[in-house]
Amino acid sequence: MERLDRDLREKHSLSLPEYEILVRLSESPGRELRMAELADSVKNSRSRITHTVKRLENAGFIARRACESDGRGVIAALTGLGFNKLSTAAPDHVESVRQGLIEVIDDEEFAVIGKAFELVGERLETGRPDPLLSPSRG
Repeated sequence: MERLDRDLREKHSLSLPEYEILVRLSESPGRELRMAELADSVKNSRSRITHTVKRLENAGFIARRACESDGRGVIAALTGLGFNKLSTAAPDHVESVRQGLIEVIDDEEFAVIGKAFELVGERLETGRPDPLLSPSRG
């Protein structure tokens, strides 16, 4: 993870957590999420997400606004500049992942790892749906 973070920082001035937030927003309807959903989706504390989002907002990659349907909520939205930053960084990040995690093992080893993670995932399943994957989101 440190190598992936370093590669993103050196090539794109983004940390791995910042990149992950941009990805989550880019994959969300309207390219926006409530801050609470964003924190849950990246499995980080709300205070840590708030600080990271503030850095991204200061860079112009994210805009925050009050939730219209609930005055207590805050929406984080990916800006055009943020989407462009993500689009530029994504190919390099994918290549870093391939070099560091995929190309070092053969197909048989990859299948074994996949089965192992499937078993671990089944054991750790909480029953709480991921807010980004839940069909009830609308």
